[in-house]
Amino acid sequence: MNRLPDVLRALRPKQWTKNAVVLSAFCFAFGDRNQILPTDALFRILAAAGLFCLASSGIYLINDLRDLESDRLHPVKRLRPLAAGMISTELARLLAVALLTVALTASFSLNPGFGAVVTLYIVMQVAYTVWLKQVALVDVFIIAFGFVMRAVGGGVAINVTLSPWLLICAFLLALFLALCKRRHEKNFLGSFAENHRASLEYYHSQLLDQLIAIVSAATIASYSVYTLAPDTVQKFGTSMLSLTIPFVIFGLFRYLDLVYRGNQGGRPEKTLLTDVILMVDLLLYGICVMGVFIFIKYTHHPV
Repeated sequence: MNRLPDVLRALRPKQWTKNAVVLSAFCFAFGDRNQILPTDALFRILAAAGLFCLASSGIYLINDLRDLESDRLHPVKRLRPLAAGMISTELARLLAVALLTVALTASFSLNPGFGAVVTLYIVMQVAYTVWLKQVALVDVFIIAFGFVMRAVGGGVAINVTLSPWLLICAFLLALFLALCKRRHEKNFLGSFAENHRASLEYYHSQLLDQLIAIVSAATIASYSVYTLAPDTVQKFGTSMLSLTIPFVIFGLFRYLDLVYRGNQGGRPEKTLLTDVILMVDLLLYGICVMGVFIFIKYTHHPV
């Protein structure tokens, strides 16, 4: 019991914010006139997000076990419970197996299709931990695909179909965050970067800057196309979803400001939970989306 706080920290609960992507299936199906949400949709989507949290925590433990020695040499990661010796490797292995077992068993109980998605996610993340995170460019693509699988998993859990454009947006946004993280690691670790993560040897700061610019522009363009696409307008009966575009643009601009001027980006989940301006922007985005959906629901008239 004395080690409980350290165990909880080793599960990285702050990283669970990434699994909010699972909820996107419910949010965007809410205003879709072509889809009918099941009566227990809210329970199922929250359960799906929770199971992704369990699965991701199990993967984090496996990652920390594999990177134990390199983490002990890292100026920040050496403070992680496992690297700092606050919990034993035996306990970490036991927890990882237990979390992944519970996540897989419960996922198949919730929905066999959702269980298949979680299984694929775990396999992909284990491959990333063991090998793929050492391969430049492939590593950030795996991270981005992980977010897409979260979104797909949410849709499968409540039996709704997500727009391909929305999945592209999720992929590009995750790719943007991953590239910003690599840039921060490259600059923060300096000559030690290659010793901590082999893939950093093949990343050049100017290349990362170029890729970040390309992906951020593609994210804005893709989201704008999604909100104004004929299929989206037909589904929601309005083009008012385009009102959310400024919040997306502002959020990306603010994050870029934090990355380049504030030298942040190494921990996206911390940035999203601590930067007041970003939090307000996300809140306003959510209010705008729900406002549009509620307007549609109670007017039933295309605008």
